[in-house]
Amino acid sequence: MCGIFAYLNYCAPRDRRYVLEVLLNGLRRLEYRGYDSSGIALDADLPPPGSAAAYAGAPPLVFRQEGKIDNLVRSVYSEVDEKGVNLDATFSVHAGIAHTRWATHGVPAPKNSHPQSSGTGDEFLVVHNGIITNYEILKETLIRHGFTFESDTDTEVIPKLAKFVFDQACDGEGDMTFSQVVMEVMRQLEGAYALIFKSPHYPNELIACKRGSTLILGVNEVSDQNSAKSFQNVKSLTTNGSPREFFFSSDLCAIVEHTKNYLAIEDNEIIHIKDGSVSILKFDKEKEKPASLQRALSVLEMEVEQIKKGSYDHFMQKEIHEQPHSLTTTMRGRLKDSGVVLGGLKEHLKTLRRSRRVIFIGCGTSYNAALAARPFVEELTGIPVTMEVASDLLDRQGPIYREDTAVFVSQSGETADTLLALEYALEKGALCVGVTNTVGSTLSRKTHCGIHINAGCEIGVASTKAYTSQIVVMAMIALAIGSDQLSTQPRRESIITGLSSLPSTTNWINNLPCHVSEVLKLDAEMKELASSLIDSESLLVFGRGYNYATALEGALKVKEVALMHSEGMLAGEMKHGPLALVDENLPIIVIATRDSCFSKQKSVIQQLLSRKGRLIIMCSEGDISAVGPSASCRVIQVPEVADCLQPVINIIPLQLLAYHLTVLRGFDVDQPRNLAKSVTTQ
Repeated sequence: MCGIFAYLNYCAPRDRRYVLEVLLNGLRRLEYRGYDSSGIALDADLPPPGSAAAYAGAPPLVFRQEGKIDNLVRSVYSEVDEKGVNLDATFSVHAGIAHTRWATHGVPAPKNSHPQSSGTGDEFLVVHNGIITNYEILKETLIRHGFTFESDTDTEVIPKLAKFVFDQACDGEGDMTFSQVVMEVMRQLEGAYALIFKSPHYPNELIACKRGSTLILGVNEVSDQNSAKSFQNVKSLTTNGSPREFFFSSDLCAIVEHTKNYLAIEDNEIIHIKDGSVSILKFDKEKEKPASLQRALSVLEMEVEQIKKGSYDHFMQKEIHEQPHSLTTTMRGRLKDSGVVLGGLKEHLKTLRRSRRVIFIGCGTSYNAALAARPFVEELTGIPVTMEVASDLLDRQGPIYREDTAVFVSQSGETADTLLALEYALEKGALCVGVTNTVGSTLSRKTHCGIHINAGCEIGVASTKAYTSQIVVMAMIALAIGSDQLSTQPRRESIITGLSSLPSTTNWINNLPCHVSEVLKLDAEMKELASSLIDSESLLVFGRGYNYATALEGALKVKEVALMHSEGMLAGEMKHGPLALVDENLPIIVIATRDSCFSKQKSVIQQLLSRKGRLIIMCSEGDISAVGPSASCRVIQVPEVADCLQPVINIIPLQLLAYHLTVLRGFDVDQPRNLAKSVTTQ
C-alpha cells in the first residue's frame, strides 16, 4: 500500500541535494509495497530580508508524478533546473516528506499524488497512508467555508482542515502550536491513517500521528554513531542540542541503512519533532488536552544486506533461494532435546490445550499457510480447527467464543482485514495468537501471545519464504500444544526429525539430508517447464489432503506475478465441475506425493489421462512408475519428507515456475500490477 517517508536533520548540516537523495532513496526502499505515483516536498530558499512573506519559514517545493519513482526523479531534476534551485545550499535544519501512493480514491495522476496541499501557498502539506471514511462530509463542510478541491482523493481534506483550524485560531485568540492544529484535525477524522504534516508556518518541524496504519520513527545521533545504548533511556528523545537525524517511515526497511534505533508509533500517538527533541502526546478524543508520554527506542535487528538483491536479478528469486537459510532461522533455538520450545506461547499453553476450537484467520498466502497447517494441528492437538478468511469473518460477524483460540497469520502484521478481525476476536474474549514476520508490528503488539517466524525481510510482493516459515512455525505450535499427549509422541518425534532435515544448516540430527536445498536444484527444470507454458492462458493445480493448500498457493503465485489465470482446486471436487474444462490444451498440475491421499491422486491422474489431459505431475523421488504417467506427461520429482511437512517442499517448484513464467512473459516480478505487499486498507 502507500508508503510514507520523511527526513529531518538537526544541527547536522546537509545540502539540499543530500536531503533530496535521502527522500528519493527512502521511496525506493518502499517501492515493494506497491504504488502507482509518488511525490516529495522540501524547502525552497528563504525570501530576502524585508520582503513580504505569508509565513515564518521558507516556501515548500512540491514535486508529484504518476508512475515509477524514476519518473519522479526525472521530473524533480528537470523542475529544479527550470526554477534555478540551488541544490548545493546547506541547511543545519531541514524537514522533507515523501510518499508513494497506491490509488484508492482517484486515478493515478499528479493531482492525486501526495503530498496533498491545503491550497495556494502550500501552507499545510500532508502525506497519508490509509482511508478517511468521513472525507465526503468533511469535504462538503470545507467547500461551504470557501475551500476548493483539486484532487479526487480522501486525503486532500486533511491539509485543508489543518488550514481551516489554523486560520480560525489566528482570527480568534491568537497563536496555536503545530501539535494543537494536528490534534484538532485528528478530532474530526474517522478511518485508518498514518499522517505526516509539514508547514511553513512551523518551519523545521514535523508532526506524525497514526490510527491503524503503521508508522516508524528512526533516530540517528550524528555525533556518536555507536550510541545505541543511550537510546534505551526514556529521556533521550526529549533532550535536544546534539546533532541528530530523524526519519519517519511506513516500514523498517527504509530506515535500516540510516539507523537501527527506532520507535514503533502506537495508535493515537502524536510525534512532534522540534528543535532536535521529540515530544510524544497521547490523543484522546474525549479529552481536551493530551497526555505526555516518555518512551525508549528499540534496536533494530536487521542488516542492510537483507534489503538488497545481491547477485540475484529479482527479490522474488532471491527470497525463493533464501529458504534454506530462512527456515534455519525460523527453527533456530526452538527445537531442543527432541521437543519444541516456544517462549512466546509458554505462559498460555494450558489455555491453548483447553480451547474449544482453534480458528485460523488470515488473507491470501497467509490463509493458505494456515490451511496447510490445519490437518496436523488437529491431529497432534485433538482440537477442532476452523478456517476463516479475515474479510469474510467480519462480513458475517461469525461467532467467536471465550473458549476459542484465534490464530492470526500475517507476514507484515499490518494487514487491515486481519487486524480488524483481531479487534473483533478480542471483543469476544478469545485468546488471540499472532504469527507474523514483523517484530513490532501491530499484530505482534495487540495479540495476547505469538511467534515471530524470523524469515527475514521479504521485499517481493509475492510471498515465498514467509509462506514456508509460516507452515513450519504452525507445525511447531502444534507440537508444543500436543506435547502432553503420550499417544502422539512417536509421531511428534518423526515430525521434529523431519523439521531438522528441511534447511541447509549444518545437519542437525544424524547428518540428515537438506531437502530444501535439493528441491531448489529444480530451478533449470522449472525454467524449461515455464517456457512450454508461456503461451497458455490458464493453469489448473489439483491437490488434496496436506497439499490442497499447496495447490491454492501455487496457483496464487502464478496468478499474482505471471498474470495468468490459474486455479488451485481440491482434487476430490474434480468431478463436480472442473472435469468439464479438461482437454489436450489446458495444462494441469497434479500434486501426487506420498501421503494418505496418494492412491486417490493416482486415480485422479488416470481419469485426467483418459480425457487426454495435458498433465504435469509432481511426485516423490522414485515414484514415476507408481503414478503411472503416459509419455506425454511432464513429471516433477521432489524429495520425500514427513507427510505433514511435504507442503514446504512441494511449493518451491511452483514458486520457481511462477517466477520463470513471469520473467519469460516480460512482466514485473517484484511489483506485479495492481498489487501491494502490505494491504493496509479494506
